[in-house]
Amino acid sequence: MDYNAAGSAGSNKGPNNAEYLALVQKRIDTFLMVHPYLKKGEIPSDMVTASGSGLDPNISPQGALIQVKRVAAARNLPEEKVKALVETKINNPAIIGTSTVNVLKLNVALDELK
Repeated sequence: MDYNAAGSAGSNKGPNNAEYLALVQKRIDTFLMVHPYLKKGEIPSDMVTASGSGLDPNISPQGALIQVKRVAAARNLPEEKVKALVETKINNPAIIGTSTVNVLKLNVALDELK
């Protein structure tokens, strides 16, 4: 697996719910295990939380960029090449909203690099 959207299931639990907080902490721990070069404070929240449906195919540009090192190593590609590709896949909103990266489209583009 290369780039991934956070979480596999949505949540309707509030940010103070103990069960939800434990799940987020578990996701943080897992993320840090596969990205040992990061510190907890560097992980964008979308990497350890899930959309309401858990089906959002997008992650933040920050979420994609902090995974460059791992993905480049896994695919045996230069980090600069993977970073440049991520930057071309950033979707900026026309008027308002947040920038996103579509994980599926990014992974397909990575496949095409080989």
